[in-house]
Amino acid sequence: MFYITWFGYNILISNICCAVITNTTRRFWGFFALLFVSLYKNKRTRKLVLFPMAILVIGTFVPQNAIIPVEGATTSDWNENSFWAYPWGSSITHKGIDIFKEKGTNIISATHGLVIYTSSGGKGGNAVMILGPKWRFHYYAHLDEVKTFAMKPVKRGSVVGTVGDSGNAIGKPPHLHYAITTPIPYFSRYDGEAVHGWKKMFYLRPDDHIRP
Repeated sequence: MFYITWFGYNILISNICCAVITNTTRRFWGFFALLFVSLYKNKRTRKLVLFPMAILVIGTFVPQNAIIPVEGATTSDWNENSFWAYPWGSSITHKGIDIFKEKGTNIISATHGLVIYTSSGGKGGNAVMILGPKWRFHYYAHLDEVKTFAMKPVKRGSVVGTVGDSGNAIGKPPHLHYAITTPIPYFSRYDGEAVHGWKKMFYLRPDDHIRP
């Protein structure tokens, strides 16, 4: 009799807790939905809502499925062993790969993503940074022309610029410098014997991701 009473008491408490949690959850998401709608309706705050939402969705849910980021390029257009080559001028080590193609050839986004910024000047010259799936940043440098803009969502294969020789690539054969970085360190990539070996935790080998 005591067991049945105690068991029933447990069920009662459990049901009450579930009801409280459910109501609290509903209220929270209801409040969040109302806040989202109100901010979205206001043109001034719409981008403040869409930008973080796009980052969350792209970084978390979209599959990567990367492609070669230069139209018409094949695996013979870059040297897979150039990643982390040393010495490499003022950069010390080469933290990406160079994909060689004729000047003006379209550069395409390797993945679905969101353009974080575009820039001109400096070592990279005309450059584009795109946030892709798995919270990875795809860097496209030495462009002849940038054909996108910050905060623009892009699909895999969308044109973002053209092959060039800007930045510290002036006077060299036209090419795309392509690098993949991650804000989340891959500790297994630490290389105590390599120059800048600790930075390897934040740079992925592009060839591993775009080779068909």
